[in-house]
Parts: sequence; C-alpha cells; structure tokens
Amino acid sequence: QVQLVESGGGLVQAGGSLRLSCAASGRTFSTYAVGWFRQAPGKEREFVTGISWSGGYTDYADSVAGRFSISRDNAKKMVFLQMNSLKPEDTAVYYCAANQGLATMAENYKYWGQGTQVTVSS
Repeated sequence: QVQLVESGGGLVQAGGSLRLSCAASGRTFSTYAVGWFRQAPGKEREFVTGISWSGGYTDYADSVAGRFSISRDNAKKMVFLQMNSLKPEDTAVYYCAANQGLATMAENYKYWGQGTQVTVSS
C-alpha cells in the first residue's frame, strides 16, 4: 500500500517556475515507478512525466520536455517535479501516481494523490 500527497502548487506568471513535491508513505515505495499527470477543466488526464523506481530512467511528454524535470529521493520517499518556463496551457490539477512499472497511461497506475492546482497567468 502506498499513499501519496502532492504539494507545491499555486499561482505563477507565465515564464515563472514552480516545484511540486509528492510525499509517499509505505514500505515498498522505493520499488514503484512514479508518474506525474495533469488534468485541465474539460480535458482528459494526461501524462506529464515519469521516473523509474531507481531514478535511472525518465520519460517526458513532448509538451513539457526541456522545461520540466522529474527527480526522486527514495530515502526520503519523495518525488519532485521542477517546472520552468511555465505557460498558461500548463494550468491544471497535477497528480502524482505510483505503479510497479513506468507507464504513460493513467489506467496503469494503482495509487494516486489528491492533486495540487497549478495556475499560470498570462
């Protein structure tokens, strides 16, 4: 069992930065891949980025590659999403999710956080 709690969302101007955190509990967290997803109003939840259990492999959606960076600290049971050069189209609720393997489809993830709102003003 893994519980996830996101934090760090907020309101930022276009071009600014935010760092999201995902705090996990559960003895087996370090064996799980973690993905960040986002969902804007009226849109489906979409994959943003993911990281393997070891941190040795990462994957990014084309829309955020080069602007966002994912990392993890298994000792602290934390996963981070550094978001730079934010755009208004990045506005969404951001969720972290855990899965046995890294995947880009939301339905593959078993454990989810409650989400944190990111709003980018133009």
